Amino acid sequence: MNWSASIDAYCERIGPAFWAEPLNAWSNLAFFAAAAIGLSLWTLRGGRDRAGGALCVLVAVIGAGSFLFHTFATRWASLADVLPIAVFIYGYFALALVRFFGLAVPAAGLATLCFLAASFFAEPMLDPLFGSSAGYVPALLAMLAIGGILVSQDREPGRLVLAAGGTFLVSLTLRTLDGPLCESWPYGTHFFWHVLNATTLALLLVAAIDARPAGSRSGSTPQHR
Repeated sequence: MNWSASIDAYCERIGPAFWAEPLNAWSNLAFFAAAAIGLSLWTLRGGRDRAGGALCVLVAVIGAGSFLFHTFATRWASLADVLPIAVFIYGYFALALVRFFGLAVPAAGLATLCFLAASFFAEPMLDPLFGSSAGYVPALLAMLAIGGILVSQDREPGRLVLAAGGTFLVSLTLRTLDGPLCESWPYGTHFFWHVLNATTLALLLVAAIDARPAGSRSGSTPQHR
């Protein structure tokens, strides 16, 4: 496999130049803004939540990887784009099970492996409907399910997670429309995906950092390691 092979996957790109996708490239600044919001809250909460801090850094890595892909547009840059996103999805899923629902770490790890396997096998079935966005649909369903369950239990993180899911639904829709709308809108819609996806991640960071451990008193301060 030629890792330097060019990839022309988005409407905005009309050539191999580094800045052939200016909107798609610069809109990745939204991820750095989301990471900064998360880190500010993390610091305000004492800076002892290692998992929360790691997620904030990971959001910045997502922005860097996406910038590389939308400028270099090669196979290796594509990996730099998708791998940090995958780590965030499954890492956050595991953390949510522990932090929001009180699962033991081994149980959360097993559930996350099951979620990963289900996502892998579901992607080919979702592809006819969602195309290249099919791989993100399980993450959307997970956010809506987790947020919905928490809201039904009247737990505060649920509103943020559900808001993140709603934002991600709009974001995913715009990502999917990039190709179909290309003839009428040559700039594409992918940069909206970046901005709204960063908003989704910011909401998830706030939910994770501010969440009280499951079973704690409603008035207690979040205590994480």
